[in-house]
Amino acid sequence: MAQEIELKFIVNHDGVETLRNHLNTLSAEHIPASPLLNIYYETPDNWLRQHDRGLRIRGNNGRYEMTIKVAGRVVGGLHQRPEYNIELSQPELDLSLFPAEVWPEGELPAHLAEQVQPLFSTDFQREKWLVDVGASRIEIALDRGEVKAGDAQEPISELELELLSGDTQDLLKLARQLVNLEVLRQGSLSKAARGYHLAQGNPERPLRPLTILSVPRKASVEQAFEAALEKALSQWQYHEELWVRGNAAAKAGVQAAISLIRHTLTLFGGIVPRKASARLRDLLTLSEATLASDVSAETAASSANIALAKLNLTEWLITRGWQPFLDAKAQAKFADSFKRYADISLSRHAAELRKTFAYPLGDSYADQIPRLSRDIDSITLLAGNYDPVVAQAWLENWQGLLYAIKKRQHIEIEHFRNEALAMEPFWLHSGKR
Repeated sequence: MAQEIELKFIVNHDGVETLRNHLNTLSAEHIPASPLLNIYYETPDNWLRQHDRGLRIRGNNGRYEMTIKVAGRVVGGLHQRPEYNIELSQPELDLSLFPAEVWPEGELPAHLAEQVQPLFSTDFQREKWLVDVGASRIEIALDRGEVKAGDAQEPISELELELLSGDTQDLLKLARQLVNLEVLRQGSLSKAARGYHLAQGNPERPLRPLTILSVPRKASVEQAFEAALEKALSQWQYHEELWVRGNAAAKAGVQAAISLIRHTLTLFGGIVPRKASARLRDLLTLSEATLASDVSAETAASSANIALAKLNLTEWLITRGWQPFLDAKAQAKFADSFKRYADISLSRHAAELRKTFAYPLGDSYADQIPRLSRDIDSITLLAGNYDPVVAQAWLENWQGLLYAIKKRQHIEIEHFRNEALAMEPFWLHSGKR
């Protein structure tokens, strides 16, 4: 088993030569482009996808390799996941060659081998550069081609940085250098993810509303902090992808995701000092300025400000960059129960909402949009210990109030304000439970 650690970027169509010219200036071993054909497999009931497995055969100049990738961690465009590779003499699956640990129950499921069938393929040219950064060896792969499923297809124009040996920090250092070319945007959708989407008929990807943060049972405060930032980064990348693909409404989702990152830093600001996130917050400010300008989606997504902001947050999460700034007291707070922390914080945010909207505000409702948005986001991040249906029902009236204020629907404003104030708390230690 190998542990794959790689960063994925989408390359702007008109930026390929700029990128290639820069890569040719590096002190690197250059490997000319060669064709790669990958065939991905699935069962009729999507058994592999349901169990977070990806199965493919790769062909390159008459050599074949069977690979299965197991669920790992994806933060931003940084993929960390186990993969198992088996050389083949011909392009035919033989699942019995994989070790037993690949399978969820520790053995090859009965009848799986006869159920898997080709689902989609990726056909592209891969050009590579092998570079040394610090004490690390990194493979840079430029892929150009197509992903196909039936009659549906879409282009591949990607750059992958894979850590062959050494330190993830060196991988991120190289990435920072390359995104300054302003022809790359960090991509979280793998070729396989796009292939699966095409195989499903390529349905339009919907806007994704923020849902209550899911946290592990007995999660620590630090685990919830990480989960909140990862969720915000995921929202950012998802809506950026939609925006680049032509959905203008998705731009607001990008802006909301950046606000969610700021709200998360504020929510946990009593533990993580501001100096720990100073660089990240500066980059978020620059990103917001870029988004506020009249700029195209592709130009914005590959701008140095936005690319560096996402990369900085990715690095901060992977390396837990806040840790060096925490004293012993803060460390103890981060190790404490998130549920206890959330209950106290929920009561504080609810009290703020009740105080702010205790009485009709006439023409001043719009002044409270930033506060209301912040409190809604905070409660969404804090409510994961409770029944999401109950928690969402409590939130919906405040969300309805926010929408009515934005749309200046005066009758609806008072309706949602009264309904929200009448809702009983769903969390413990609220003074009413």
